[in-house]
Amino acid sequence: MISRLLGRRTAAHEGSYQLVGLSVPPGAGLLSCRVLDPVGEPVGQAEFTVSDSNGRKIVSGETDPFGMIVAMVPVGEYRLAISADSFSPHRGNASVTEGGQHSDLGNITLQIAPSLPLPVPGEWEIEPAHSRIGFIARHIGLARVHGRFDNFAGAIRIGETMEQTAMHVVIGAASIDTSVQMRDDHLRSADFLDVANYPTLEFYSDRFAHRGGNNWAITGALTLHGVTRTITLDAQYLGIGNGMEGETRAAVRATTELHREDYTVNWQSMLARGIAVVGSSIKIEMDIQIVPKS
Repeated sequence: MISRLLGRRTAAHEGSYQLVGLSVPPGAGLLSCRVLDPVGEPVGQAEFTVSDSNGRKIVSGETDPFGMIVAMVPVGEYRLAISADSFSPHRGNASVTEGGQHSDLGNITLQIAPSLPLPVPGEWEIEPAHSRIGFIARHIGLARVHGRFDNFAGAIRIGETMEQTAMHVVIGAASIDTSVQMRDDHLRSADFLDVANYPTLEFYSDRFAHRGGNNWAITGALTLHGVTRTITLDAQYLGIGNGMEGETRAAVRATTELHREDYTVNWQSMLARGIAVVGSSIKIEMDIQIVPKS
C-alpha cells in the first residue's frame, strides 16, 4: 500500500517519492523517509516518534519491512527521532508546509552503535540491593498485576570471551510479593508455585549470543515448579560504573515471557464470559547489577 501511495522512486532522485491518489486534508501534509543501515539495507521495525516544537508527541510507530516511515501530520515544524536495536539513535528536523505538500526526508542512514566495554573475566555475583526480578501478569483480561521476588542470588563466571561465560541464579519462590497478602499466599500455594514442594526457581545458562550493539540473547534452562524448560532472555547490557564506595559494577536489563502451562502451573478459574482470572503469559522483567565476587 505504501508503494502505491508513494509511487516508485526515480533513478534521478534516490529517496524521492511521488504521491499517488492520496487526499491530504487542509492544514496537513505528508512526512516520509526511508531508514537504512550503513550498507543500504532497510531497517524494519525501527521505532520512530514525531514531536512538535514543544516536545509533544504527534505520532509514533515502527518502520515497515522496507524501512519506510509515512505519517500525515498538521502543518508545522517537527523533530523526528528514530531508534533501532544495535544502532545509534537518529534525531533530525522536518518541516511540513501549507498546501498538502509532501515533505520527503529521503534516506536516513543509521550508524552502528558502539559496544560498551565488557566486564573483566573472573567471578562476579548479583548485588541484590540494587537488582530487581519482577513480573507482570494479566488479571481478568483487563488489568496488569505487577510483582517481584525479594530473595535471590546469582553467580556469573565471565570468561575470556562471552562464549565462555556462564551464570547460575537461584530465586526463593516464597519471596513472591505483589503487595497483597491474600494473593501472595495463594501464589505460594499448591495452585501456583507450591513452595512447600518447590522452594526455589533456578536458571542456568552458558549460551551468550551477541545480537549487535549492546544487545545479547542469554539462553538457558529455567526450572520452575519442578519442570525445566529452555528460555531466552532478551538482554541489554548497560555498561560498567563505580558505586558509592568506588566498587566496580556492571548492569544488565533483561526480559522474557513465560507460559504457566509449560511449567504445569495449571490452576485456572474462569469468569462467566470465559475469560481467565489469571492470564497464561507472564512477562519477566529484570534489572540486574553485578559486582566482583568477594
